[in-house]
Amino acid sequence: MTLRAFVMRRRRNLAAKQRMPGSRSYNPRVHRFFAPALDPGDDTVVLPRDEAEHLTRVLRLGLGDTIAVFDGRGHEFLARIVASERRDVRVQLLSRVEADTEPEVALTLAQAVLKGDKMDDVVRDAVMLGVAAVQPIVAARSETTVAALLRGARLDRWRRVALASVKQSRRAVVPDIRMPLSFESFLGEPALALTLMLVEPGAATAPEPLSTLRGLPIPADAAILIGPEGGWVEQEWTAARDRGVRLMTLGHRTLRADAVPVAAISVLQFLWGDL
Repeated sequence: MTLRAFVMRRRRNLAAKQRMPGSRSYNPRVHRFFAPALDPGDDTVVLPRDEAEHLTRVLRLGLGDTIAVFDGRGHEFLARIVASERRDVRVQLLSRVEADTEPEVALTLAQAVLKGDKMDDVVRDAVMLGVAAVQPIVAARSETTVAALLRGARLDRWRRVALASVKQSRRAVVPDIRMPLSFESFLGEPALALTLMLVEPGAATAPEPLSTLRGLPIPADAAILIGPEGGWVEQEWTAARDRGVRLMTLGHRTLRADAVPVAAISVLQFLWGDL
């Protein structure tokens, strides 16, 4: 199977997982809602206003209906609606739901910002796959700036995309969608146990294939740097290498920029036993 075929099949499987009642906690009649104020020791919890409005105005749920609520930190409960008014919804916690297991390796996707809405797809897919965090990076070929991203409220949008993906993929942990950083600022951040950078096979001196990680000790946490359309410039991968970042490749084919994260995360999870 070609790498491109693998990526496309992986994406189809992810989409199918959202629709199929195959997981042990899946119930197509129970909608999930984000309740960050949830305390497992409390009897009831109030939903945030936007979640409450979605419940009442979009889904038309009301008193007595059963839903699921999760706090974004790994806790999830079945709950019953006991008070409902447009933006004021209170639910009673009924029983704990066994949440899906998070990956063993806390992986940060450091993604150079892509054009248009492609970054939305990257965030959606990475969250479905179980990343612990997404770090948007402004690289030399990103065609934007950190200031422009903040002015355009892109961060808020990516966080909404991430939350929607958490709901659909039945995760109970909301990953951290971080403030955008310049490439230089990212390299100055505290290092994780392992930091990788995907480069084109001919872009650097003897980059390693990802398969060389097979059999090596599994890191406690890791980050993977993935470039924008057009890839990294030489100064970037040189600076990363000088900071101890391992330069790696994902095969000899050139993939679409928004397809690379799905392939890379999937390969790493396979190597680390997280699939």
